[in-house]
Amino acid sequence: MNPFILICPSTRGLSLALTRHYLCNTTLPIYATHRSKSPDDIRERILGSLPSRSRVDPARLHLLPLELSSEDSIQAAAEKLSSLLPAGSRSYIHTAFLTAGILHPERQPSDLELRNIHETFQLNVIAHMLLVKHFSQFLPPSNVTLASPAKWVHLSARVGSISDNRLGGWFSYRASKAALNQIIRTFDLHLQAKRAPAICVGMHPGTVKTDLSKPFWSGVRADKLFQPEYAAEKVAGAVDGLSVEARGKVWDWAGKEVLP
Repeated sequence: MNPFILICPSTRGLSLALTRHYLCNTTLPIYATHRSKSPDDIRERILGSLPSRSRVDPARLHLLPLELSSEDSIQAAAEKLSSLLPAGSRSYIHTAFLTAGILHPERQPSDLELRNIHETFQLNVIAHMLLVKHFSQFLPPSNVTLASPAKWVHLSARVGSISDNRLGGWFSYRASKAALNQIIRTFDLHLQAKRAPAICVGMHPGTVKTDLSKPFWSGVRADKLFQPEYAAEKVAGAVDGLSVEARGKVWDWAGKEVLP
């Protein structure tokens, strides 16, 4: 068996930091998606700023063009991945990070715009379901025994928790993350029914210093605003430490459960 890492997408913020983290801290092949028309530039963005002390074989990084708003593109990327896997290698996903997301600030009902609502649910919910549809085929089959389960991870958020909602606002973002958390639970039940040696979980990375969270940096304590590299290290460590009992739930970067 030949495990590999899948990161979708992989070119900005936490996603980029996760791609670099797994390149530097594992020896596994990395399949990373992007939507750029310049894959050489993406490869340089990922590999060019790795720590000088790291000795990463660039051949481990494989790029897959993928546009998250198009099912045809998602399907084509899955077919491309299948063609890149070594023939007869029995390759399977060791860890998959599905990180697609967007946030439109909606502090009050008058801020709601139909175009933004559609975009939020397209990226935060629908794209994740289509990734499940086309890429979950690469999870290990039921007739394989692994020391620890494969991890299928959707990037979620604490604001998707209904019980934790004490401030309101962010209507579409909260609702989309709550919907994503239901998808996580439902897909994990599917994996259980198929007796696959894999679990599906959600991961809340904290507030990461990226473009998505930039409008809210001023309201976050300095010690709770994480650089992407720090967040990637914490998130990857938390995911690696999850056992089969963690399945179907949402966890944070510190390994604590985010209640529904």
